[in-house]
Amino acid sequence: MYPNTGPGLKGTSPEEAGSMSIETHVLMDEIAIRRALTRIAHEILEKNKGIDDCVLVGIRTRGVHLAQRLAEKIAEIEGAPIPWGELDVTAYRDDRSSVAEAKGNGKELLMNPADVSVHDKKVILFDDVLYTGRTIRAAMDALMDCGRPQMIQLAVLADRGHRELPIRPDYIGKNIPTSKSEEIVVALQETDGKDEVTIIQNRGE
Repeated sequence: MYPNTGPGLKGTSPEEAGSMSIETHVLMDEIAIRRALTRIAHEILEKNKGIDDCVLVGIRTRGVHLAQRLAEKIAEIEGAPIPWGELDVTAYRDDRSSVAEAKGNGKELLMNPADVSVHDKKVILFDDVLYTGRTIRAAMDALMDCGRPQMIQLAVLADRGHRELPIRPDYIGKNIPTSKSEEIVVALQETDGKDEVTIIQNRGE
């Protein structure tokens, strides 16, 4: 997902923007994020009875860093590594203006180790924020083009609601009820220099 996962002030007129005040509140700090990942790691191990045939796949960009952290956490708990990778779903998004726009941008699934396949595996997709569900739909389409998973599970750091597709996560770091005028912003050390989940609220003055 992108840093700004909600509509924010896009489409707001100068007059409307001038009558709004913006408030930012921290919902998860570094400790809360670490605890959420630890809990998700244990839930994955319990649900799948270990890590046999399991593969973690992070959706670019921040989902990749979360998947890597989760892989490290699971390895600490189990004493054995779990394969993980990153998935670029750009060419599969349904908000592209035309098919021609996506032409030449094929799927990209990079695994660690490189020879790991998702075929007949239990794939746990990881993204930072779950919103409409359209990014996850694109990710599932991309995965199916890479192989036929035994099953696909979904983990997210934050679920902000407002689904437009029938998609529900199996593992959630935090449920965050929001309005469509609010934004959820995930910052991670790898890309932003800090670990933090914030909500940006636009309030009329």
